[in-house]
Amino acid sequence: MAPDKEKETPCVGYKRGPPWVFKGSALYQLHLVKASTARAFVPRELRLVEAFGYTLGGMFLARYHDSPAGAFDELVVIAGIVWDPPTSCAWAARVLVNSVEACRHGRKEVGLPSHVATFSKTEASALGSKPLVKSNGFLSVLGIGSAVPEQESRREIEISETKGSSTKHLCNISMPITGSHNKHHKWMGPAIRMSLPSFRA
Repeated sequence: MAPDKEKETPCVGYKRGPPWVFKGSALYQLHLVKASTARAFVPRELRLVEAFGYTLGGMFLARYHDSPAGAFDELVVIAGIVWDPPTSCAWAARVLVNSVEACRHGRKEVGLPSHVATFSKTEASALGSKPLVKSNGFLSVLGIGSAVPEQESRREIEISETKGSSTKHLCNISMPITGSHNKHHKWMGPAIRMSLPSFRA
């Protein structure tokens, strides 16, 4: 009996080799990070791009609807910017994905500090100013945290790292719901194309 192609591994796209294409939507939030803090996450052989004792870090939250690993969520915590001639790039301090295959690929093929996590999403109405990121400590090490103005509706995303049978809460992200549900937040931003170099050893 011929194998059922529908049940083949969802990561068949990885086997075709680079470039790997990921399509989806993302929130990219930038923050100033103390260079002394960022250096703990950047290899010594790479030069940290800094000015007045700070570098540019932040977070990248994505929902991929099409990728070699299928649909999955990703949170990248960026320590800062490093110089990688002939250009510079953001350096990931931690990468969290809710796909075992995407985690394996990120570690093996790209050299990312990937970990498996769960992303729980809820929608709620709220009033008043509310933090965009509420951290249990890890994100605050990089100085990530800010507030958003009063909104009618927000999407709450809770992210927890999974290690074997245990789960460790990492952070909550709260952001306004965009689109037709909220007349003040219809613009989703421009479509962008990004490329990621490999830092595999």
